[in-house]
Amino acid sequence: MSDIGAPATEEGFQSKWLILGAVMLGSIMGPLDASIVNTVLPSITQFFHAEISIAQWVPTVYLLTISCLILLYGRLGDMLGYKRIFLYGLAAFTATSILCGLSQSIWMLISFRALQGLAAGMMMAVSFAIITAAFPPAERGKALGIGAIGIAVGLSAGPTLGGVIAEHLSWRYVFFINVPVGIAALFLAYRVIPQGSRKAGGRLDLSGALAVLVFLLSLLLYANRGQDWGWLSPEGLTLLAVALISGTSFIWIERTSAQPMLNLALFASRVFSFANLSALLSFMATYALVFLTPFYLTFVLHYNILKVGWVMAAFPIAMLFVAPVSGAVSDRIGTRGLAFCGMSICALGLFLTSDLKASAGSLDVMWRLAIFGLGMGIFQSPNNSAVMGSVPAIHLGVASGVLAAMRNVGMVLGIAVTGAVLYDVAPIAASGQPGSFSPAQIQEFLSGLRWAYIAGAILAGSAALTSLVAVGQRRQA
Repeated sequence: MSDIGAPATEEGFQSKWLILGAVMLGSIMGPLDASIVNTVLPSITQFFHAEISIAQWVPTVYLLTISCLILLYGRLGDMLGYKRIFLYGLAAFTATSILCGLSQSIWMLISFRALQGLAAGMMMAVSFAIITAAFPPAERGKALGIGAIGIAVGLSAGPTLGGVIAEHLSWRYVFFINVPVGIAALFLAYRVIPQGSRKAGGRLDLSGALAVLVFLLSLLLYANRGQDWGWLSPEGLTLLAVALISGTSFIWIERTSAQPMLNLALFASRVFSFANLSALLSFMATYALVFLTPFYLTFVLHYNILKVGWVMAAFPIAMLFVAPVSGAVSDRIGTRGLAFCGMSICALGLFLTSDLKASAGSLDVMWRLAIFGLGMGIFQSPNNSAVMGSVPAIHLGVASGVLAAMRNVGMVLGIAVTGAVLYDVAPIAASGQPGSFSPAQIQEFLSGLRWAYIAGAILAGSAALTSLVAVGQRRQA
């Protein structure tokens, strides 16, 4: 079997599908955990008798810690080999899942979720690099499209599985279900992923890693808490100042370092720069839908947790069927047109969702979610292929880390932006409880949702435009 990063032999090509399967099995746990915990958060809050403002840190700290070190993990993958980073992440994620399930207080759970996010970031940072290195360029889009199935399955299964667990079992099983999946993924990945070659003479850019850690942490913390603190509050402005200083320092460090963590020369490629920007905007638009719709289903339509999960599954299921086909087509016709069409369809889906009424049925919601899922399925695989195909093989780990960072930062910013629009138009949404809205408050809430969905449609439309700028070759070696 060939080393990752080296020219693939015939034997390596024969094992490529096993490598893809191992990465998919490991990658399913991250999105599954992110989506399932949101569903059972009320149960966790009640169990620990915690305030909602404290319990919200259970999902928030997970996204924050994933994002903050993901670039460092990508660089480590280039230096030490992608397999090693992926396996360490899998093992740590499985272990921290057990710790989360055994937590005896809300603060203990939050602490273990932070560690779990650090482990998930290791897997996410190198997964695209492993797949890209295992497949020939002519099959890159198809492979990344099939790999997206793991993410779609995790997102789609999370709400439904969380609803079943919340109704019949303890919330602790939300974390315990990761253990058998993690063990199976560890065994398969250890057996089939090539060891890879360690890069001699490589040094870790610790000052750059610290600067980007402070930058992302302060920026995402501001985006996440700015609505509660006030966007121009002393706390918020302090975080913005720290983000500006650390971000500027990071750029200076990377420009002057002999072995930078992130080679800024990669951004000289228009494909790499604008395809990553498209990824960021697309996940901001996605979380307009993923974050807001459950509130509509619960507050307005009065669905229980299990029914919310079934309805929300329409989005990732549609994506699941389309993504592999779109990836394979992009190998033949290029990425730009598909990415543009995909995000245009997403913008249409969000615009149609903004017209939902208080009298809508579940099918009215599901076909709109399916349209958005269709668009994301068309967009994601070609866009990922464009990013990963625009860099030299030696930088695959960093490129994979940047792409994963765009995904997670987009999630946090999407919640912040669309949530701010919702709360500004409908302040009742910030304090409302399911079943407590009067008819007038429901109309106010629907008005806020409408403008928040339109904001998401604008983000998706912007991603469509940036996809047009990301011009590359039809097929890159």
